[in-house]
Amino acid sequence: MPRIGVVVLTMGRRPDDLVRGIRSVLDQRDVAVDVAVVGNGWDPATADPPLPAGVHAVHLPENLGIPAGRNRGVPAVGGDILFFLDDDAFLPDPDFLARGAAMLAARPELGLVQPRVVDPTGLESPRRWIPRIRKGDPAQSSPVFSCWEGAVLMPRDVFERIGGWGDPYFYAHEGIELAWRVWDSGRVAWYAGDLEAAHPVIDPARHSYYFRLNARNRVWLAKRNLPAALAPLYVGAWTGIQVLRWARRPADLRAWFGGWAAGWREDPGGRRRLRWRTVWRMTRAGRPPII
Repeated sequence: MPRIGVVVLTMGRRPDDLVRGIRSVLDQRDVAVDVAVVGNGWDPATADPPLPAGVHAVHLPENLGIPAGRNRGVPAVGGDILFFLDDDAFLPDPDFLARGAAMLAARPELGLVQPRVVDPTGLESPRRWIPRIRKGDPAQSSPVFSCWEGAVLMPRDVFERIGGWGDPYFYAHEGIELAWRVWDSGRVAWYAGDLEAAHPVIDPARHSYYFRLNARNRVWLAKRNLPAALAPLYVGAWTGIQVLRWARRPADLRAWFGGWAAGWREDPGGRRRLRWRTVWRMTRAGRPPII
């Protein structure tokens, strides 16, 4: 029976959703789960209702951001497979983790699996939840070069080899770096259209820092990960895309360029360049790290 370490990230602001998400993990069949709830600036030991028996509470006195919070939960759980779940997501299928573990066992080249994401009320899923340029059928599986971060399954040894989630990002685009580094480890990041996780449709721009961090982290992705020849191409392409998208939203565009400037000015917290071999593998698979 596969043993899976599950890290659930929360700020304690959605108690009903948190209960639903934890219960959906504990109800999984044919796997052993070791679950930790990481409270970003909140102590899960004070949860009302209390955490179920056997679920670990990891208290972070201050909000370290989404990727750093996930990383802090990993030492608290055992298992050769890790699963990361946001507190407003849940697993509608009790065989989800068993099927995901079987996929990883049958295909050792996979280093990350992102499921298809659906809204539990039946709303149409945003296109951004399918992390590929040619979206196509949401049920169609394929290699990908970024991931939607709210429900991610991966082998622990791959997670440790690539250094986990990028702590400095705080919010936005950490799933791109995670996927890039999975590819750089020699594995493949995979979108599994036949696995389903549930998450409500929410506008990401609801956060006041959305536009700034969206731009800053685009620049940081290039500075932290790309060979020098590709970094200006990547940032230049995304700058053009954002200008076209938000040309009629000058306030949002100003906030975005404020983050863009901060990305060049500030230290991204470490560098580890993708190998040119990885760039070639990604290109052959359909998406060079330029767009």
